[in-house]
Amino acid sequence: QVQLVESGGGLVQPGGSLRLSCAASGSIFRIHAMSWYRQAPGKQRELVAAIPSGGSTNYLDSVKDRFTISRDNAKNMVYLQMNSLRPEDTAVYYCNAALKTTYLAGYRDYWGQGTQVTVAS
Repeated sequence: QVQLVESGGGLVQPGGSLRLSCAASGSIFRIHAMSWYRQAPGKQRELVAAIPSGGSTNYLDSVKDRFTISRDNAKNMVYLQMNSLRPEDTAVYYCNAALKTTYLAGYRDYWGQGTQVTVAS
């Protein structure tokens, strides 16, 4: 069993900051990429930021220079520092990890339950 648990969402005023955290636990052999997605009401889920086990990060254009993704491989955690938040950033944010549970298993995606981020005055 693998679990991803997000935390850190909430209500913040425009221009404010939030830091999301996601902890992966359970039967994990190796994690490749860890990512944050978001889904606003009536819209499709979109990739916000991703960080592979090696290599460079990538971001949704609208969050570049405002959001920063990072990870702690020793703790199987990924973070999303969100600064200069805007009302259009309001969404449910989901953590995603592409991981394998054993040496012989293939990589597959796992998802957290989501955390609400609301940006409003």
